[in-house]
Amino acid sequence: MIEKIILAGFGGQGMMLLGKLLAQAAIAEGKQVTYFPSYGTEVRGGTAVYHLIVSNEEIFSPIIEEADTLIIMNQPSYQKFKGMLKPNGLLLLNTSMIKVNNPPDATIYKVQATEIASKLGNVLVSNIVMMGAYLAIKKLFSANLILDQLQAMLKGKKGDLFAINKKAFESGIQVIESTSR
Repeated sequence: MIEKIILAGFGGQGMMLLGKLLAQAAIAEGKQVTYFPSYGTEVRGGTAVYHLIVSNEEIFSPIIEEADTLIIMNQPSYQKFKGMLKPNGLLLLNTSMIKVNNPPDATIYKVQATEIASKLGNVLVSNIVMMGAYLAIKKLFSANLILDQLQAMLKGKKGDLFAINKKAFESGIQVIESTSR
């Protein structure tokens, strides 16, 4: 098993947290992991992209030329990275901020992550909505493993954020499960 994932959005949309969360879960399960976070020069609002490879075997290069999965949070990132998806790959889009034009040959899931997060009371958890959706589709890790890793990351002053992140995660799972019926 090898999964090559590119996560992209504006700085501040939580792509680094999302990538780190997936990487930590993979490490906790004893999988091989490489990751390459990249930030725009802006503090907020620039492009943030996270290249992540998870495998059962040794990984020889952290470079992703063709992704199995793209998790995209905004229009500029969609335009920039859609060409990096392998044919019939998984494209998970935050359609609260993306209008799909010239879609690639892919399995596309449209999740209104920003809208869902806003209804939950904190737009900043839209990345965790996408995490729930991704895991409902790929089933790469158990929900409990992700929630354990998330709780470990949200310690101390951030501890009170776990409850809303859990709701966001569960909402992302529900979006996919309701469309799969």
